[in-house]
Parts: sequence; C-alpha cells; structure tokens
Amino acid sequence: MDYIFETRMMVRDYECDIEGIVNNANYLHYAEHTRHLFLRRCGLSFADMHRRGTDAVVARMNLQYKIPLRSDDEFISRLALKKEGLRYVFYQDIFRASDGKLCFRGVIDVVCLVNGKLAVSRDIDRALMDMENKKE
Repeated sequence: MDYIFETRMMVRDYECDIEGIVNNANYLHYAEHTRHLFLRRCGLSFADMHRRGTDAVVARMNLQYKIPLRSDDEFISRLALKKEGLRYVFYQDIFRASDGKLCFRGVIDVVCLVNGKLAVSRDIDRALMDMENKKE
C-alpha cells in the first residue's frame, strides 16, 4: 500500500478492557485522530472547516481486527487515500511498533456536508492536489 501519512501513538491504560487488550472502539479513535492529523498536515483545520460550513463525516466503515494492542504498546497508524466521486476513501492500517505486526485494518469512507448538503469540499480537494504536487 502507498501510504501518504503516518503517526506514532501509545496505548494508554484506560483504553484497555478487562482482558488487558485495547477495546475495539478505541481503534476508531486512533483512526480518526490520524485523519485529523493528516488534514492538519495538509494545512486544514477540522475545526476551521466546520466554522466555515464544511463537515467531513464518516459514511461507512469496514474494519478488521488482526492482533490486539496492549497497555503501553507503541503503534504506528498509517493511511492511504483515494477519492471516488464525492467520497474520500481512507485506507488505514495500525501496526505494533515493536515488531511491525498488523493490528487493525480499516477502510473508512468520508463524505462532506457543505452547509448541510452533500457536496465536494474544495478545501480538501485543493489540499490533496497541493500534497500530490509536492510529492512530484
């Protein structure tokens, strides 16, 4: 996979369940935080976009849990992105840093509501185009 962004994080104790592994819902938090950091890297603020009337919202998720993370594990959250019509399809993988094993894989479809209506986000499209131009 051609990842375009990655960030490192660490599991916190309170994210684990009685079994001592990360509760499955927390992987969604990790993935969402990664998308927000990616937008910031692109020069976009999720909060500023909202104030200007654009909300990027999750429309669909396909999630696979591979091996569990545990308290104090450091992990690497990576993403790739493809645009399909109005959808931004994020391919997000989380790897345990100590051994590089895949822990979580998600395909997350995000759409934009501009002033409450499903529409293209020119801000996101422009930022992605700028990012592509910088890679070349």
